[in-house]
Amino acid sequence: MKSYPFERRSWAEPYKIKMVEPIKMTDPAERRAAIAEAGYNTFLLRSEDVYIDLLTDSGTGAMSDRQWAGLMMGDEAYAGSRNFHTLRDAVERHYGYRYTVPTHQGRGAEHLLSKLLIQSGDHIPGNMYFTTTRLHQELAGGVFVDVVIDEAHDPANTHPFKGNVDFDKLDALVAEVGADRIPYVCIATCVNMAGGQPISLQNLTALRRWCDQHRIMIVHDMTRLAENCYFIQQREPGQESRSIAEIAYDICKLTDAATMSAKKDPMVNIGGFLAMNDEQLYDKACNLAVIYEGLHTYGGMAGRDMEALAIGITESLHDNHIKARVGQVAYLGDLLNRSGVPIVQPTGGHAVFLNARAILRHIPQEHYPAQALAAALYADSGVRSMERGAVSAGRDPKTGRDRMPKMELVRLTIPRRVYTQAHMDVVAESVVDLYHHAEKIKGLRFTYEPEMLRFFRGRFEPIEP
Repeated sequence: MKSYPFERRSWAEPYKIKMVEPIKMTDPAERRAAIAEAGYNTFLLRSEDVYIDLLTDSGTGAMSDRQWAGLMMGDEAYAGSRNFHTLRDAVERHYGYRYTVPTHQGRGAEHLLSKLLIQSGDHIPGNMYFTTTRLHQELAGGVFVDVVIDEAHDPANTHPFKGNVDFDKLDALVAEVGADRIPYVCIATCVNMAGGQPISLQNLTALRRWCDQHRIMIVHDMTRLAENCYFIQQREPGQESRSIAEIAYDICKLTDAATMSAKKDPMVNIGGFLAMNDEQLYDKACNLAVIYEGLHTYGGMAGRDMEALAIGITESLHDNHIKARVGQVAYLGDLLNRSGVPIVQPTGGHAVFLNARAILRHIPQEHYPAQALAAALYADSGVRSMERGAVSAGRDPKTGRDRMPKMELVRLTIPRRVYTQAHMDVVAESVVDLYHHAEKIKGLRFTYEPEMLRFFRGRFEPIEP
């Protein structure tokens, strides 16, 4: 038998490339001018000036040939589109939720849910906040309460399930405000702000028992469900022989309702839905959808997009697909780990998160080191990333002061089925070079600060020594 000069065989992506989109190559002077014009906010860059776009995986994935074919089967009837029924059936078949209300994207579902379930003064515990989710909760009069385990706030901690809920924190909240002021527990699978970290099936099962005991709903932010299922399959004892689809169904079965940004796991460019098992809640959601989204059978989505979404749901749960998807993230994480760059450990499911506080030790958090690092990365190589730190956390609505999260991160978000490993090599080389010359990067201050979700439109300038 022939021996090979390497320890293990390589793997490749489970797809072929049928079409390409040319991307622009820029020089350093052009990039420095572009990021200055954008107010040092990567969200305000022109897409045409970006070489490798790791800003987000939301709506940026590559659809399959079957999804593109599905677009040609769009039934654009205003009411009762057959594509709605295809989508509804796919949600019930793969996730188990009986009722589905399409929305224009995930935050549309968050908006409907918050208006339906939250009353002024309610407290909504969750396994770490997400920006739009918390804002909708606050606008409805609620207060978000973080009940994720402490390990989730430590970038260097290697706990395999940093998305787990801390039941001592939940018990303390019930003792403080009473179970009747907690409309639901919001659980994200693969917690974004923690670095794409999963919750275990065991922890979620225990949460189901706790919520039943206190008569509290579980709402599932299922935006990155498939990635969470992969980590359960790989890390949780007794789950290694089960398929991604089987684990996904079991997770959803433990929850009462769900919000989905379909621009992630199912790889469509727009869309989302609110799903649930309670018929009365569904009826109320349909009423609100007509006001804020569109008719309850399209909710801001074209029929063709609902068809592509239904196909994408099935494809997102294929074991080979999700192995390659998470594998590409792990590949980039391994490159940075071997170079000593501080990142969130272990590598998450959708992105590698740079520990900006550890990389830019000379920049205090009030000068937004994650924002500064994201801007510097673009200027160095044309790679667009995004800040996930004090800028994203926003201001406390009571004090008006910056919220200062324990983690100050830059997210390198990998779109699904878009880039090759060579692109990841380019990203890693740029990050490593910045890490070794970190002292050259300057802190930032606001020149324009929007009232809400300031990370989208805020503008900055460097703080000169």
